[in-house]
Amino acid sequence: MSVAPEAISPSPAVGLLQRAGDLSHLETLHRRLLWLSCWTIHNANHLRDKDERDVKVGGHQASSASMAAILTALYFHALRPEDRVAVKPHAGPVFHAIQYLMGNQTRDRLENFRGYGGVQSYPSRTKDVDDVDFSTGSVGLGAAIPIFSSLVQDYLQGHGRTAQLGRMVALIGDAELDEGNIYEALQEGWKHDLRNVWWVIDYNRQSLDGVVREGLFGRIEASFAAFGWRVVRLKYGALQRAAFAEPGGAKLRDWIDACPNALYSALTFQGGAAWRRRLMEDLGDQGAASALIEARSDADLAALMENLGGHCLASLCEAFDAATGEQPTVFLAYTVKGWGTPLAGHKDNHAGLMTVGQMAQFQQAMTIPEGSEWEPFAAVPDTAGLRAFLSRVPFFSQGRRRLTAPALPVPAMAAPADRVLSTQAGFGKILDEIARLGGPLADRIVTTSPDVTVSTNLGGWVNRRGLFARAAEADTFRDERIPSTQKWDFKPEGQHIELGIAEMNLMLMLGAAGLSHSLFGERLIPIGTVYDPFVARGLDALNYACYQDSRFLLVGTPSGITLAPEGGAHQSIGTPLIGMSQDGLAAFEPAFLDELAIITGWSFDYLQRDGGQDPDPQTGLADAAGGSVYLRLSTRPVEQSLRRPDPGFARGVIDGAYWLREPGPNAEVVIAYQGVVAPEAIEAAGRIAGARRDVGVLAVTSADRLHAGWTAARHAPDGVSHADRLLAGLPPHCLIVTVIDAHPMTLGWLGAVRGHRTVPLGVEHFGQTGRIADLYRHFGIDADGIVAAAGRHSAGRPLG
Repeated sequence: MSVAPEAISPSPAVGLLQRAGDLSHLETLHRRLLWLSCWTIHNANHLRDKDERDVKVGGHQASSASMAAILTALYFHALRPEDRVAVKPHAGPVFHAIQYLMGNQTRDRLENFRGYGGVQSYPSRTKDVDDVDFSTGSVGLGAAIPIFSSLVQDYLQGHGRTAQLGRMVALIGDAELDEGNIYEALQEGWKHDLRNVWWVIDYNRQSLDGVVREGLFGRIEASFAAFGWRVVRLKYGALQRAAFAEPGGAKLRDWIDACPNALYSALTFQGGAAWRRRLMEDLGDQGAASALIEARSDADLAALMENLGGHCLASLCEAFDAATGEQPTVFLAYTVKGWGTPLAGHKDNHAGLMTVGQMAQFQQAMTIPEGSEWEPFAAVPDTAGLRAFLSRVPFFSQGRRRLTAPALPVPAMAAPADRVLSTQAGFGKILDEIARLGGPLADRIVTTSPDVTVSTNLGGWVNRRGLFARAAEADTFRDERIPSTQKWDFKPEGQHIELGIAEMNLMLMLGAAGLSHSLFGERLIPIGTVYDPFVARGLDALNYACYQDSRFLLVGTPSGITLAPEGGAHQSIGTPLIGMSQDGLAAFEPAFLDELAIITGWSFDYLQRDGGQDPDPQTGLADAAGGSVYLRLSTRPVEQSLRRPDPGFARGVIDGAYWLREPGPNAEVVIAYQGVVAPEAIEAAGRIAGARRDVGVLAVTSADRLHAGWTAARHAPDGVSHADRLLAGLPPHCLIVTVIDAHPMTLGWLGAVRGHRTVPLGVEHFGQTGRIADLYRHFGIDADGIVAAAGRHSAGRPLG
């Protein structure tokens, strides 16, 4: 559905005119936000002390000015406390100015904008102190996450939540629409009957490097309409619509519609005289149209031509008020980049900054007295009236909106009793048993997968708990009595969200569900499964979710060249390094089912923690703070005939490693492995033991936590890491051979802990199809390869 400009009343918002004082206050707030955002950036770049070696601070004055009216109309008129907003990254200074006016942000932090401990460059849930709903920064992701947050809100309603449904709002730039993940998200939303989402597009027709393509608006509107969105085009402001109603106004509107983006921007930068000259060239000697132009001064003419819909508060409020109902809605708000500042319209204004002289002129135009630049209500004609108005603004009526939810008890996790089983199948069995037993934790788990639900062993869970949909949908195959192992019933109380094949959407879904306790006051335990090589396809969104401190369990499976018949395109190499380097994500790769059960139970608890950053005395890690978890699993069946007499076994699994075979005091070789190469490591150790003394086998369950603890200990006074304690007893001459079905750098650092020679084995190049034995032999990570490496690099008789 598309709403053309003509569908909007030609007069300023009637409802607002009935409350003329409110509109006046909104105009005042618009000016305050425009000033404070530009001044904050100016202070950071021109006034704050800096070293000559410092780089440019930046801050996007033009982009902030472009959205100042939109944010004014939203936050001070349209939004309600239950609504959630992802603010365009480059409009962050405007958002923080809003929070400053409302007492949620401090002057000190504004003065330290983009400095250490100050307001962040882009709104951040974890780094900023004010009421940020969604972090933004990586363009396209902030636009998409409100879609998935709306799906989470619907999911919670299907599971008994009765709170008022909020609108999930994204404020985005037009150049942001080049990001492909946006269209993946739109399609996924359509599949799930999306509702209660607003996107407001700042259509200033300028990108980082210049002016966008002509006619883009048509493609934008068609894309949204195709997915069932209501499209509202906010092209003309109230002044323009009033002028169109005058004699000759139709010709002026036709000229505006035909004017190229670049020319409109250039004339805006040049000002009223340039507008007059060009309009008279094109519309002069045409009677009424010429008279319309001649009746206005240069200043009035400039104000008319720059009165686009995205800067007109009356038009914005009217459009927002008219968008009733639940249909997803996109507002295409025409704006001028840099509106109201000396930078307005210039093609270089994206990274441009007002000079000191320009800022002085701007300050004079805004009537800000010298010395009052940071005063929240400087140049406000009716301070008491404005304060009273702010006290009535609905969005801020309930104070800060960062919610909480109680932690769920985590029952003991029993390992499957199978003698031979893969970790992927084992995880499926653990979830199936949780579903069977039920309880508070089981009822709060929500699983999701990008069309690989069955092939990642979630079938048992889904059969017991069902698939989520807002409206019930029966399993046609079952109704037609066609045999199938899958019971695909869709229902509001279902606990699996089936996604299409788009890994970015999976990570965004996990990110949104993992914020449920904070956004909606309801605890969820999100679990997402994906083929491990395609973790990299969703990496930007995964990083984005972790940056927001979202809480979820990501399961990458199958993994490595162990997925032998699938070939190189489906064989992951670098994902353990992703797990090690990704902040906010604890990565594990168990080999055995008892390890997996311990890690799964710990993960369910870890996802819910919200403590301080003080390091754990055992690991050196801030475990009390919690985080998300990544499991790298496999489809390779592994024999489970192990005994665990060591009482510290479970702690070692969580801390990252334990001795599967304790080395003796004169150890000459230690084999350290992670994941499904355990059988090869064990076999190699047995073969080496006859020719090398006191051979040990170190089972690494989390190179991530083991390494993080080691680096943390080096920064702590008298710090001793778990890795230090494990390797402390090895003699200096001991050789460490590391092996993993992944990049060898994952474990290659172990030699640096105590200065031991290390031979890292792993996979550094694309795999190919074949049997596991073929590929392990090719990459030298089979038992023969491990034995050969130990023989080449340790003294003694040849090893066979």
